[in-house]
Amino acid sequence: MSIDILMPALSPTMEEGTLAKWHVKVGDTVKAGDVIAEIETDKATMEVEAVDEGVIEAILVDAGTENVK
Repeated sequence: MSIDILMPALSPTMEEGTLAKWHVKVGDTVKAGDVIAEIETDKATMEVEAVDEGVIEAILVDAGTENVK
């Protein structure tokens, strides 16, 4: 079963950000709480954590992609 990882909101007014860096690659095993990516906005940088355990099947958004919603 696949789980989509969606862009988290850093604040109630945040609508988009930049996917700054992936900390995982396809095939990596993750567990809940593992840091998998970094998101940047004009005001903050946030680490995105896995919410469940599993294996990264695909990365659909490249690091450095701006205006991710």
